[in-house]
Amino acid sequence: MIPTFGVAFDLDGTLINNNDYHLQSWQIFYQQRNIPPLTKAEYLAHFNGKTNVDVLKYIFGNQISEADIKNYTNEKEAIYREIYAPYIQPVAGLMELLETLLKHAIPMVIATSGIKDNINFMLQHLPIRQYFKEIIYSVHITHGKPHPEIYEKAALELGLPPQQCIAFEDAVTGITSAKTAGLKVIALTTTHTAGELAAADKIVTDFTSITYHQLQQLIQE
Repeated sequence: MIPTFGVAFDLDGTLINNNDYHLQSWQIFYQQRNIPPLTKAEYLAHFNGKTNVDVLKYIFGNQISEADIKNYTNEKEAIYREIYAPYIQPVAGLMELLETLLKHAIPMVIATSGIKDNINFMLQHLPIRQYFKEIIYSVHITHGKPHPEIYEKAALELGLPPQQCIAFEDAVTGITSAKTAGLKVIALTTTHTAGELAAADKIVTDFTSITYHQLQQLIQE
């Protein structure tokens, strides 16, 4: 049976509500280097939804070495995993939605700017790997969000035209990426306000209000 649509899920702030912990881990990273404090507004504008390569170039400039990028990434993400581990849980309604989509044979992928260690960390705590056809992450892309590359690859993995795919996102950069690639976008207000997510096709607080029928309708619009 040919699926009527496919779904791509962002990870941070979408599958799990963890962006406050990413912010806190970057703030600790800044403190350890005596860098002026990182505000939430700066984090949302320049960090959220982006690869660590792009973030570290923002912090230290384009001249930063590949060795420093690797070391700083490992250091910051180890802080994140340590402080978030006691609190990790799926965004409300996620497990029920995954079961519904699986029941209807809808293909699903994860499309994240994150690193493999963080993906494995999530999967160790949440039994959801079996729902996803593929996980596309930072090593699979040349250009991070808001570039459309990651969602173009997501559509290819789903085996469907982008116009028959829906992306779940929480970040402005992710919405731009998915829309530019041609996907429909449902945004979650886990990280940004509804006003900041206005470019999305639909805005929700979590997955509890999403039905299979709504997703079908969105694709037909």
